[in-house]
Amino acid sequence: MTKFNVTALPRLTRATALMVVAGLLSACSFVPTYERPAAPVSASFPGAAAATGSVAAADLAWQDFFADARLKKLVEIALTNNRDLQVAVLNISKAQAQYQIQRAAQFPAVNAAFAGQRQAKTADVYTLGVGITSFELDFFGRLQSLKDATLAQYLSTEESRKTVQISLIAAVANTYLSMLADDQLLTLTRDTLNTREQSFKLSKLRFDNGVTSELDLRLAQGLVEGARANLAQLQRQRAQDENALVLLVGQPLPSDLPAAGQLGTQAQMLKDVPAGLPSDLLNRRPDIRAAEQQLLSANANIGAARAAFFPRISLTASVGKVSSDLDNLLSGGTGWAFAPQLVLPLFNMGANQANLDAAKITRQITVAQYEKAVQTAFREVADALAGSGTLGEQYRATQAQVDAAQASYKLSDLRYSGGVASYLDLLDAQRSLFVAQQAAIQVQLAQLQNQVTLYKALGGGWTGP
Repeated sequence: MTKFNVTALPRLTRATALMVVAGLLSACSFVPTYERPAAPVSASFPGAAAATGSVAAADLAWQDFFADARLKKLVEIALTNNRDLQVAVLNISKAQAQYQIQRAAQFPAVNAAFAGQRQAKTADVYTLGVGITSFELDFFGRLQSLKDATLAQYLSTEESRKTVQISLIAAVANTYLSMLADDQLLTLTRDTLNTREQSFKLSKLRFDNGVTSELDLRLAQGLVEGARANLAQLQRQRAQDENALVLLVGQPLPSDLPAAGQLGTQAQMLKDVPAGLPSDLLNRRPDIRAAEQQLLSANANIGAARAAFFPRISLTASVGKVSSDLDNLLSGGTGWAFAPQLVLPLFNMGANQANLDAAKITRQITVAQYEKAVQTAFREVADALAGSGTLGEQYRATQAQVDAAQASYKLSDLRYSGGVASYLDLLDAQRSLFVAQQAAIQVQLAQLQNQVTLYKALGGGWTGP
């Protein structure tokens, strides 16, 4: 360790050094002892089975969670170009600069100064030197508390940036999955429209030959127009989903993207993640961590408000050349000045007490906001788990309904061709099949989007591979 010989220093430097050392050694803190508030949620998620040997969502990189190459590329583009994420990153830089400003207040600022003074009936005086202006000795930890509060704000901003990234990745994934579902629904609707148009032509031919009534003709025509209306609606929805995706990725979709796949099963497109415990969210989910940093900042501000009741000791010192002749300033004599100042608050109409009360209330507010963040996260995970526990069974049942509707349609077609069933029975079977097929695609989409939502709710998506 380097040793300093205090007695060898000039008197001014020695006095300043002793006071600075004393200030650093005597500094105390009035910041309340921080304790994380108890989580106002259950110790486990409802209906969640304990998973062992699996990677937690917060540790699972989004590149590993998604299996679709096109989706991975879209997420990569969005992380580069999305404007909301860019604002979040710039907010981090701003918070870092504010922290550096507050941190600099703990160290003396050395400035160069030139001054000239002319008074009546007296000689001119010119000075040139360096000095320290109003450097506060942080005996009671006021500056340290303010620095800690600003540091917590900076860390909260960084966690908020992670939250924006998680939300962005989930939004890109869900919008992309919606587009895949749109494409499948469009294909289904076009095929259905083609089938209905063929049935309408046949019905018109039979009507023209007097085989069937006008009622059968108009029923067939109504189904055709219904399919056309569905097709127009889906085309509009597909265009709107693509516009939403363009906004998320921050640029027009490139032409060299990997080929788009079809809406597959959950095992084909997404990796499974365990729910874990609510206590895991407190340590891994960025929005909860951001809320806790805000709480730490509010806690530190109480220390700064308490320190304002005690004296402030500041130092002003300078050393340099002094001369009555500007031309001979550099060759003039050496002068110095040392001006310590102690300010003790006596009466300010209760401003310090009001500031302390405001700091305590702010901490109470941030405690409530932290608890709300925990409760919101718990609810989001619980909702996604409820979806995981039911959407799989719903998709299985819906797919079985499609199989039954297909068999019913084939039997109705055979019965109608054999003259056993009416044309109304055939059209009703055709309509039921179309509705069941649409429902199956929608449930499949909901199942995949629910898995993405669960990944997001568990804090996944902000870590890299």
